[in-house]
Amino acid sequence: MPTEILMPALSPTMEEGTLAKWLVKEGDTVSSGDLLAEIETDKATMEFEAVDEGVVGKILVNEGTEGVKVNAPIAVLLDDGESADDIGEVSAEPKEAPASTDAAPAEPSEQTEPAQGYGRNGSAAQTAPAPERGDGERIFASPLARRIAKDKGIDLSDLKGSGPRGRIVKADVEGYEPSTAAPAKDAPKAATGEAPKAAMATGPSTDAVLKMYADRETEEVTLDGMRKTIAARLGEAKQTIPHFYLRRDIRLDALMAFRKDLNAQLEARGVKLSVNDFIIKACALALQEVPDANAVWASDRILKLKPSDVAVAVAIEGGLFTPVLRDAHMKSLSALSAEMKDLATRARDRKLAPHEYQGGSFAISNLGMYGIDNFDAVINPPHGSILAVGAGVKKPVVGKDGELTTAIVMSVTLSVDHRVIDGALGAEFLQAVVNNLENPMVMLA
Repeated sequence: MPTEILMPALSPTMEEGTLAKWLVKEGDTVSSGDLLAEIETDKATMEFEAVDEGVVGKILVNEGTEGVKVNAPIAVLLDDGESADDIGEVSAEPKEAPASTDAAPAEPSEQTEPAQGYGRNGSAAQTAPAPERGDGERIFASPLARRIAKDKGIDLSDLKGSGPRGRIVKADVEGYEPSTAAPAKDAPKAATGEAPKAAMATGPSTDAVLKMYADRETEEVTLDGMRKTIAARLGEAKQTIPHFYLRRDIRLDALMAFRKDLNAQLEARGVKLSVNDFIIKACALALQEVPDANAVWASDRILKLKPSDVAVAVAIEGGLFTPVLRDAHMKSLSALSAEMKDLATRARDRKLAPHEYQGGSFAISNLGMYGIDNFDAVINPPHGSILAVGAGVKKPVVGKDGELTTAIVMSVTLSVDHRVIDGALGAEFLQAVVNNLENPMVMLA
């Protein structure tokens, strides 16, 4: 029987994508592991591999097609002895979960799970009834996803599945963020006393804005997936997160001298440390020194992280990425420098995998290289804070003995989620960052 190749879910939050390029054509023979296509998500372009062998019998979605829903058939694979006449009618609509019955489809093994995007014409064996959500809807999940969810204490009814027919898979559980979970459906608003949420302001309608500028020459720019995501996430962040701001000036003279000496010694190894590398290391160590600040908001609770996973904003054409340097407190300056260069390069090429730009508890946004003295950054949920870094500028300062002198001064602003971090805790964390940068040798201890 011909096998439908489905649009893969390349991240837990992906709902649709662009089929950027086919790497095969009809009639090609493919084996497991062969590249089939390039898929664009809102953040990256990723290669999609075959998991079965066979012949590409029919391509259903042309390359360049935008808005292809996850689990929609995009091609058909033929087995030995099959021909195009065996394909029949195939709809390019996403495969929906079947209506509730007395039995649920059997769970496939994790090896044939979703992210590969394959479905054998939606057929499945029958097994025991699956658990239900509060509204009676059955929950379909792979055995591995159920086991991981049980170990982590995650309620499967809070998850939205990205696998075939809405099945919950391993990636959904591992990428679960409570802040994005749906509210419990078995607790009516009136019974809990919860007040209805006010709708977020959306601004003037499209028609209203178009009419306002009808007599002016304009150019319309269509929003791509990345721009839509930035608009949605940061618009929501600014309206729902209670930001407050802490500002400090940091003297960089000791760091600049130390960096110069260190780079001279590392030149033979081809290593050149930037000021940003020191900032990343200083923040990673500060998160360990003030562990209560190493936290994220999870809807109805705070999650404290043990490692220092530091996200760093990288500007790319049309938007930005925040790749995450995991376990940054444990890495040397040269290792952080090399990893950051690699992540930034692949971010600009949109070649990052989802796990490389998701997570972390804290972020750094550095506009100092653009000559910006200081600014306030918007927190990227669910992070608890973000550090906005300005340029290091030579300024007149008062010395230790009261004399007037000059120093290289860098202004930083810590944007803080007050639900996660209070003022005194934020000040303690920022002081730790300042101490590390003004005494750079302690970061090597």
